[in-house]
Amino acid sequence: MNHKTQTNNYTDFFYYTFRNILLVGIPFVIIFALVLSIPHSSATVSGASADSLTLSLPTSCTLSSVVNSAHNATLISGTYTSDIGKTTITTLCNDGNGYAIYANGLSNDTVGNNTLISSVSDNHDIETGIYEQGDTTSSWAMKLGNIESDTSPTPPIIEQTYDNTYGLVPSTWTKVAGRQSGTTDMITGSTFTTTYAVYTAPTQHAGTYTGQVAYVLIHGSGDSPTPIYLMQDVANWKNSLQLEESVQAVDIRDSKTYWVTKLKDGHIWMTQNLDLDIEANTVLNSQTTDLNVAYDASTNSYPEYLDGYTENNGVIYYAPASSANTIDFTGTTVPGWQNSNTTPYSANKTDSTETGHNSLGNYYNWTAAIASNKSTSLTASTYDNVNNNPKNSICPKGWRLPTISRQSTNDTGSTNEFARLNYLYNNSSSTSSINLTMFPLWFTKNGYIKAQTLNNINGEANYWSSTLYNSGFAYFLSFTKNNVKDSQIVEYNDRERGRAIRCVSK
Repeated sequence: MNHKTQTNNYTDFFYYTFRNILLVGIPFVIIFALVLSIPHSSATVSGASADSLTLSLPTSCTLSSVVNSAHNATLISGTYTSDIGKTTITTLCNDGNGYAIYANGLSNDTVGNNTLISSVSDNHDIETGIYEQGDTTSSWAMKLGNIESDTSPTPPIIEQTYDNTYGLVPSTWTKVAGRQSGTTDMITGSTFTTTYAVYTAPTQHAGTYTGQVAYVLIHGSGDSPTPIYLMQDVANWKNSLQLEESVQAVDIRDSKTYWVTKLKDGHIWMTQNLDLDIEANTVLNSQTTDLNVAYDASTNSYPEYLDGYTENNGVIYYAPASSANTIDFTGTTVPGWQNSNTTPYSANKTDSTETGHNSLGNYYNWTAAIASNKSTSLTASTYDNVNNNPKNSICPKGWRLPTISRQSTNDTGSTNEFARLNYLYNNSSSTSSINLTMFPLWFTKNGYIKAQTLNNINGEANYWSSTLYNSGFAYFLSFTKNNVKDSQIVEYNDRERGRAIRCVSK
C-alpha cells in the first residue's frame, strides 16, 4: 500500500458505536503512513571519492484505541448516569508541527447526526445536551480525560469544553484535543479516554438507543482552524464552496486526503488522482462507496458484471475478486499487472515526491473503475445515452466517474464532461493542453499501463470515464502536450489497461 505526503492529512478514522439496551462502543481504526524524505550527502573533495547516504523517515501519525469497558448501560427512566464505559485512545505522531483531533456525531451513518436513534420511533430519539437538575427532556453528552498514569511527556491537550467535563456531542467537526507543536513518543505514545453520560426523562419510551461519534486525527496543523471536509459528506458542503475554490477532503475508507475544486461546469471535481487500493480482502459498501445498483428485482438475480455483490438491510457490499490486487511499482515496469476484463486490478507508482495535485495516485483497469469483478457482459456503446453507463464505481459515496457523450460542450450541464472542461478552460483547443495541467484542473500526464509496462509517463494524460465504446473498449480523457486529439479530448481503447481516475461530485 502506497501512501503519499499531504499537508493536513487525515490519518485516522474510527467509530464508537453504542448498542445493547442503551449504548455499545466499537472502534474501527485505519492507520495511514506518509513518507518524508531526509537527504544526507557527503561533500566532494577534488581527487577523492564520495559516498552518499539517503534515509527515509516516514511520518506516522495515528490513533489507536482500546475499549476498557464497553459503552453499555441499562437505565431506569428519570435517572442520570455518567461515565458509561471508557475507551483509551493512544496518539502517535512524529510530525513536529503537531496534530489536532476532531469529533463529530455519526449516528445512523450520517455525518453530523448527534442523536441517539430510537428503535421505537424517531419521535423518541435522544438529543445531545448537558443535564441539569430538574430537566424534563432526555439528553446525552461526551467527555475526554487524560489518564493519570500516562507518563508521556507530550500528552494531548484536551479542549476545555470536554476536559473531564461533559460537553455536547458535535454536529459539525469540532476540535476536542491536540498538540500545537512537537512530537509524541513513537513507542509509548500518549493517551486520553472518552466516555459518555445519559439522562433519561421519566417519560422516555423503553427501547434500544444507538449512536456513534467519529474521531479523526489531522497532523501538521495542531492549531489550524481549517474546516474539516469528508469526501463522503460532499452533499452537505459542496454548496459552500466558491467558484474555483480548492479544499482538501478525506476519504474515510482509507484516510487519504485529496484536493477538490468547484469548477466552472458547476461540479466539484477531484483535482488529484484517486489513490484507493483494490485488494481481495477489502469489502466496499454503499455507505462509503459509489455503489448504487446490486440486486435486480426484475430478474431476481444479480447482473453478471455485479459479481461479488451482496445486499443486507439496504446496504450494498462489493467484495473484489480473490485475484484482485494493488501492485506497487517503481520506474516503468509493473511486475504482477495483468491485462484483464475479468479481474479488478490497480497499481501504484511509488514516488514520495509526487504530492498534492501532482500525485499520480493509482492506475486502474476499467473493471476496477466500475467496481466490478467481470465487465465482459457490458458490450453495447453508451456514447449516445450515458444513462446506460454502469451506475457503480470505486469513487467515494456522493461521487462518480465522469461521463463522455456526443452532447455539445457548449451546453450547460453537458454530459460530455471532460470536453466541457476543455471548452471552459482551454478554449476547446486541439493543439495545446497547457491549461489542462494548470490551476484549477491540474490533470497530470500520467501515462498508462499496458501489459507490465508504464507507457508515456510525462507525455500523455489518461483518465477513465464510465462510458462504454464496445465489448473491449471504453472512453477516456486523453491528451499530450501538443495534441488534444480534438476539441472532445477523448479516446477509446482497451478497458484492460491501467489509467487514472478523477471523481466528480453528484
